[in-house]
Amino acid sequence: MPSRPDPKAIESALLGGEAVYTREQAVELSGADPELAGRVWRALGFPTLGDDSVTFTESDVEALRIANSLLEEGILDEEGVVRFARAMGQTMARLADWQTSILSTLIFKDGHEDPTTSSLMQQVKGLLPDVERLLLHIWRRQLAASTGRTLAVMSNGNDIVPNYYPLIVGFADLVSFTTLSRELDEVELAGVVEGFESTAADLVAAGGGRVVKTLGDEVLYVADSPHQAADIALRLASGVKTHVEVPDVRVGVAYGPVLTMHGDVFGTTVNRASRLTSFARPGTVLIDETLAESLTDEEGLQVVQVRARHAHGLGLIQPYTLRRDFDAGNP
Repeated sequence: MPSRPDPKAIESALLGGEAVYTREQAVELSGADPELAGRVWRALGFPTLGDDSVTFTESDVEALRIANSLLEEGILDEEGVVRFARAMGQTMARLADWQTSILSTLIFKDGHEDPTTSSLMQQVKGLLPDVERLLLHIWRRQLAASTGRTLAVMSNGNDIVPNYYPLIVGFADLVSFTTLSRELDEVELAGVVEGFESTAADLVAAGGGRVVKTLGDEVLYVADSPHQAADIALRLASGVKTHVEVPDVRVGVAYGPVLTMHGDVFGTTVNRASRLTSFARPGTVLIDETLAESLTDEEGLQVVQVRARHAHGLGLIQPYTLRRDFDAGNP
């Protein structure tokens, strides 16, 4: 009977070598301040280890040395180094979990024997170089796009504050998800969520928007222009069900100043979009007054004022229904 895969062997293959250093040894070799090293390690999402725990590899020492050089060369201050580590750690942790889930599905297929350590090691070593190159390219692509957007925003005026500027925020929400979660088993529910998230992400990207995050039954996205935001919202409200079997989708969209930080968005505009989503009927789009005014002369769209609603913490919100104007010849 083949032996089960050895986690230590897999870890060694992924990290490029065995763990040979304790925390104290790794810190000393890197030249980093012990307190900073501990903060960076925790920011990456890893637990505090005992002094005698041999956990660190040569690659860990080199990574810590690079982080310390960012501080010594004045590129980042200590808080900047920690924030940078936290952003990388949280992003990579989610990516790693996602990739592991996909790979395990492929490796542990129904009807196949459990892989041995040697066979799994061969697959890991074969995949790793290509995945690393692909990961680096996609990161550079995303960095170029993000830098371009930031420079475009900053060029719009001297009163623009970095990371705080007007943006259009939308929420797409699966209607009656709580009821659905009681009717389906875990596997079926996961299929619904996966179908919704992947289809919504495709529609947002195709329309020129960006998915900020997914929350199971909800997708948060942003767009730079009113036209983009309107088109994406309408496609989400009506188009998701044509691609995958899910409940009705409702969408709320708001336009205003937004704080962008750590890959997320914050502020009253975000809260307003969320409340509009909760007010929307299944299969419809509600937008706020600012976005409605921006779409007044947009051909092929109808913007209709509806009853004002009170939202806790936000006061009175004036929603508008957004829909296609088929009489204008826009199919």
